[in-house]
Amino acid sequence: MALSKGDLLDFAPGAPGITPRWTSSAKSGVGTALSRKSPVWFTLSHGVLNEVYYPRVDSACTRDFELLIAGPDGYLSEEKRDCDSTTSHHEDGVPAFNVTNTARDGRYRIEKQIISDPSRPSLIQRITFIPLVGALADYRVYALLAPHLVNAGMGNSAWISTQRDVTLLYASGRSRYLALGSSLPWRSRSVGFVGQSDGFQQLTRTGRLDPQYQRADDGNVAITAEIGFGDRDTVDLVLGFGQSETEAGANVLESLRSGWDIALADYCKNWRGWQSGLKGLDLAEPGKINAYRVSTAVLASHRAVDRPGAVVASLSIPWGTSKGDDDMGGYHLVWPRDLVETAGGFLAAGDHREAWSILEYLREVQLASGHWAQNMWLDGRPYWRGVQMDECAFPILLTDLLRREGVLKGEALHRYMPMVRAAAGYIIANGPASRQDRWEEDGGYSPFTLAVEIAALLAAADLLGDEQAGQHLRETADCWNEQIENWTYVGDPDPSLGVAGYYVRVGNDLTTDIADAGSGVTTIRNQIIGKSELPTRNVLSPDALALVRFGLRAADDPRILDTVRMIDATLKVDLPQGPLWYRYTGDGYGEHIDGSAFNGTGQGRAWPLLAGERAHYELCAGRPEEAERLLKTLEASASVEGLLPEQSWDAPDIPARELFLGRASGSAMPLVWAHAEHIKLLRSLADGTVFDKPPQTHARYIANKSPSHLRIWRLNNAITRLPPGKTLRLELAEAALVHWGLDDWQAVTDTKTRASGLGTHVVDLDLSALEPGRAVVFTFFWLDGKRWDASEFRVQVVGE
Repeated sequence: MALSKGDLLDFAPGAPGITPRWTSSAKSGVGTALSRKSPVWFTLSHGVLNEVYYPRVDSACTRDFELLIAGPDGYLSEEKRDCDSTTSHHEDGVPAFNVTNTARDGRYRIEKQIISDPSRPSLIQRITFIPLVGALADYRVYALLAPHLVNAGMGNSAWISTQRDVTLLYASGRSRYLALGSSLPWRSRSVGFVGQSDGFQQLTRTGRLDPQYQRADDGNVAITAEIGFGDRDTVDLVLGFGQSETEAGANVLESLRSGWDIALADYCKNWRGWQSGLKGLDLAEPGKINAYRVSTAVLASHRAVDRPGAVVASLSIPWGTSKGDDDMGGYHLVWPRDLVETAGGFLAAGDHREAWSILEYLREVQLASGHWAQNMWLDGRPYWRGVQMDECAFPILLTDLLRREGVLKGEALHRYMPMVRAAAGYIIANGPASRQDRWEEDGGYSPFTLAVEIAALLAAADLLGDEQAGQHLRETADCWNEQIENWTYVGDPDPSLGVAGYYVRVGNDLTTDIADAGSGVTTIRNQIIGKSELPTRNVLSPDALALVRFGLRAADDPRILDTVRMIDATLKVDLPQGPLWYRYTGDGYGEHIDGSAFNGTGQGRAWPLLAGERAHYELCAGRPEEAERLLKTLEASASVEGLLPEQSWDAPDIPARELFLGRASGSAMPLVWAHAEHIKLLRSLADGTVFDKPPQTHARYIANKSPSHLRIWRLNNAITRLPPGKTLRLELAEAALVHWGLDDWQAVTDTKTRASGLGTHVVDLDLSALEPGRAVVFTFFWLDGKRWDASEFRVQVVGE
C-alpha cells in the first residue's frame, strides 16, 4: 500500500496545529441509512457536511467537510463562508439531502446530493460544480476534510497512500480510521496541521497545494485534495470508515464500485418502508415542508444501531465553534428523560417496537441503586454525575404507557417489574426533592419533578400488583401530593394581574425550612420581577403546568390559572412566529447579551419546546383552538428545513453572529425532545386528549380528591414539624427498633419497623390525637448492626 512519493514530502510541519474546535450546532439536516450495515450518521450546516458519526451515534469523527474553489488571479472561495445555501429533503420523510450552494460573488454554483451507503459504513456526496463566470477549466476545486476521531480534534493522524492502485487519503485517531476517495482522479493532495500546514493555509498563501505533504501525525490535522474535474463536472466523493486503514479504504472503493444509484435507491427504500408503518398524522400543505415527517425522521436519525433503544439527545454540540476537546459529550449522549420523551414520540407516531426497545435499553442500563445516570454514553457509562429524580420516574411512566397502549402484557410486562420496583424504591428513599431539576439546575422542590414522581408512584402501584408495596406507594404519593402547595405555592397577591399566588421551584437552600413549615412558601414576587435581591432561590417556571399535564391538578384550578397569568406576564415573549416562553426566571443558559456564546454563563433564551407543552395545557383546559395555534407557532419556530432548535433568539438581529429574531440561537438544533413533543402534540390533537397523560393521578386527586393521613420522616428528609391529626411515618433504609416517647420521653414505647416491600423499613406513629405544641421524640436501635443510633430526633405538632 506504499505510495510513490513523487512530489510529496514526507512530514507536514507545524505539529500539532491550532487548538481544535467543533462547528455550528445549527444543523440544516441529519441523516442515516437505517441499516445495521451502515453505522454512520451525518449532519449538515452552511451547505457542507459537519460531524459524521461512526461506529456509534455518540462518536463524532469529523468536524466538517467542504470545498475550496480556486480561480484565476489568485481567486479563492470557501464554500461554507462564501455561498448562499439551500438544503431540501429528497422526498418527504427521507433524510437524503439536496444542497445548492451559490457563490455570493456570482462566480459558481455547487449542487450536492448527500446520503450514507446502506450497504457499508461510508458516506457519499454526488457533487456537480457549475461555473457561472468563465469555464470549468478556469477553476480548481479542492475537498477539505477535518477529521476529529473520536470526539476529539487532537491526537489525529493523516496520510496519503494507495489501495488497489487507487490513491486515497486516510486519517486515524483512537483506534478508528477513515478514508476519502473520489470517482475522478485526484490532481493533487496533501495533509497537514490545521492553521499551520493544512491545505487551506497553502491555498491562501500560494493558490496551490505546494508543497504536498504525505503525513501529519498526532495533532489537529486536515486533508486536502484537488478533484479531477475535466470533461466531467460531476464527481462522487466517498468518506469511508473502518477499524483499520484497509477496512476504511475497502469501504470507499466498494461504494465507488457499487455506485450512487444503487445506494440512493436502497437508502430511500429503507426510509419509505419505515415511514409507511407510522400513523398518518400529516398536516402537510402544498408547497410547504411536511413537519410531521421531518420530526419522525429526526427521531429515527438519532437512534443507535448496535444498542437498540438508545437515542441521543441531538447530533450537535451547542455553541460548537467555541467548544473543543474538553467537551467530548456535546449533546450526542443519552439523557433518560429525553429518551422517555422520545419513546413517547415514537409511540404516538405508531412505532410501538421502537418505544419498547427504548424501555428495554433503560432496563439494561439502570444502576444497581434503582436510578439512572443523569446522562450517559451508549454503553451506559455516566458522563455527568448528577441525579435527577424525574429521570428516575419517567421509565416507570413509559412502562405504564406501553401497558395502556397494549404493547406490554403478560410475561413481556412482567420482565420490567424488577426495574419498576427498583426505580420506585429509589424515589421512595430519595424523593420528593430533586438534587437537580429537569434542566440540570440546582435541585429542591420542583412542580415538574413532583408531578412526575407522584404519577410514577401511582403507576408503579398499579404495575407491581403487590398489595403491600402498592399501598405504600399510594400512601407516599398521597402524602407528597397533599404537600405540593406547602412546598411550591407562593401566596403573593398582584392586583394588577388578578393573581393571589403562583407555583414556583424552591431551591435547595430553602428545602429544609419549607419541608418543616407546612404553611406556604415565602413571598418572592419582587425577586421574580427583578425589584429586589432577596436571599432566595425560588424561581417561576412553566414547569408548574406539569401539575396539569400529569393529572395532579385541574386546568381550571384557581392556583393554576394564577400561575399561568404569572408565567405569561414574566416568561412569555412574542416572537415573529408567535409566543414562546423562557425556562425560568434567572436562567443563564444561553448567549450573552452581545450574542457571544454561552461559556458557563449567559442569558437563557426562549424554548420552542415550551410552546408544545403549553399547547398540551390548553388542550387539557378544553381550548383545542389555542392548542392548534401553538402547534403552528412550534412548527414556525423550526428552520426552513423543518428542524426545531433548543432555543430561539429573542433579541434584535446580530448578523455577524448569525442571530436573527425568532430563529435558532447557537444552542442545539435539532433537539430530539422538541420533535418528540411535536409528534405527541399532533397525536393529542388528533385524539382530542393528551396522549401521554397518566390516568391514575386524575382519578385519585382530581376526581376523588384523595387526602393523606400521614407525613413521612426520613434521615435524609428529617422534618421537625407535623400538622395536627396526622400519623408520623418513619421510613428507614434498614430494619430498626424505634424507641420513642412523647414530649420529654413520656409514655416510652419500642416499635419494630416493617418492610415496605420497596427496600425501606417503616413504622407508623399514630399522633393524630396529639395537640399542637406537643412533640414526639425518638431514636433507633439498628437491628443488623446491633447498635443504638447516637442521635435523638424530635417532631413537634404545629397548627397549620
